[in-house]
Amino acid sequence: MRLQPASNISEIAACESVVTERSIATAGRFVPATSGKQQAVPVAYLMVLLVAAGMALQSCASTEPATRGPSPREMEQRLLKAFDHWKGVPYRLGGQTTSGVDCSAFIMLVYRDQFNINLPRTTDQQLNFGQQVSANRLRIGDLVFFQTGRNTRHVGILLRDGRFMHASTSQGVMISHLSETYWNQRFIQARRVM
Repeated sequence: MRLQPASNISEIAACESVVTERSIATAGRFVPATSGKQQAVPVAYLMVLLVAAGMALQSCASTEPATRGPSPREMEQRLLKAFDHWKGVPYRLGGQTTSGVDCSAFIMLVYRDQFNINLPRTTDQQLNFGQQVSANRLRIGDLVFFQTGRNTRHVGILLRDGRFMHASTSQGVMISHLSETYWNQRFIQARRVM
């Protein structure tokens, strides 16, 4: 016997009802009431179909992603842990180690090591990664971008209360604040990568 998928919820409910009532009497086998023949179908098979149908219906009704990232508190804790590791490392264009790091490599390495997310290597590539976020909707972990020269951009990772960590060309890895005049005047956009 070949099982056909149920075409609506009432068929699924009816099937589930019959399975629970008859499965006991038939020692774990379901005997379809719609068939003239007495062919047995394992209850486990029908239960798997019912569970799959339920999961499909649940996923249709949900607007939340299937998996959630860390909470804002956990995210900031991980970011500050990374900051403790990198704090004071000098800026070095093209650098990717604790001997010297540039801003985009710092961001890339923090996201890789703390969240297992592989970001692109350069600031320009990171500027096109993820989803753009308006300045009034910023969250911990968002990437913040600045135009620091005619052809130069800078990137940092947002922390709580407008603070962000970054690899500064003058002071190395540090924490600054978006409200500082220098950064406020040069802010160009933010992007969310998780």
